[in-house]
Amino acid sequence: MPALVLIHGTGADPAQWTPLTERLTDRFTVLAPALPALPAGTVADLADHVVAAADEAGLERFHVAGHSLGAVVAAHIAGTRPGRVASLALHAAWAHTDTRMAAEFRHWLALLEHDAAHGTNLFARMVPLMAFGPRYWERTDEDAHEALVRAVTGMIVPETAARQTETDLGVDLRPLLGRITAPTLVLASTQDRLIDGAQQQALLAGIEGARYAEIDAGHGAPGEDPEGFAAKLAAFLEERADEEGRPVAAARAAVSDL
Repeated sequence: MPALVLIHGTGADPAQWTPLTERLTDRFTVLAPALPALPAGTVADLADHVVAAADEAGLERFHVAGHSLGAVVAAHIAGTRPGRVASLALHAAWAHTDTRMAAEFRHWLALLEHDAAHGTNLFARMVPLMAFGPRYWERTDEDAHEALVRAVTGMIVPETAARQTETDLGVDLRPLLGRITAPTLVLASTQDRLIDGAQQQALLAGIEGARYAEIDAGHGAPGEDPEGFAAKLAAFLEERADEEGRPVAAARAAVSDL
């Protein structure tokens, strides 16, 4: 059975992948490690952590999908260890942190610092404003929204989110994009107010043969439209697993005919 590694975004946890893993557990051996809080941690450090988890699980070659910072980490793995990555699915990734994004990430850090010092939940209240597109706001009401804020507050660990946001500040994948050889999907959210179209185009220009797709959601598509998000990624990953498996099946058939 092919292996699949799933990497979550800043401040999130592996539970964001539940709708996708429920679709794919019959097709893949799934590993969804939690990203750690590393003081002065880099994307390379997080990539090392994920690869170490894959090694411990006995996964030599794997498909990999990531969301946001997790997609950046996935791309780093594909660019530095091309022989280990069978395919690559990137949602809400970015090629490098520009001035506007850096300003946003520093705002996140200020909110997290205030939350840690005063027991507030300002970061959790910011998350839906940043992450969700118009469809979320059209279908929710105040009570449902407050319930979501409480859930996000319970999930966020300020120290972990802050260290990962510091990693966000230092992202620059541009030197690695040309080294990615795995079949790649660049999945963009049409309502993403954090990652703009220029960042998606930079990924497409830098990764030879990358495929482009869109989902009508904000940056937080895994939470805003979990089923639609899972369907987009599952279609690509299952297709790539089938392609990867055909030469193996043909070789086995040839051996059995000897």
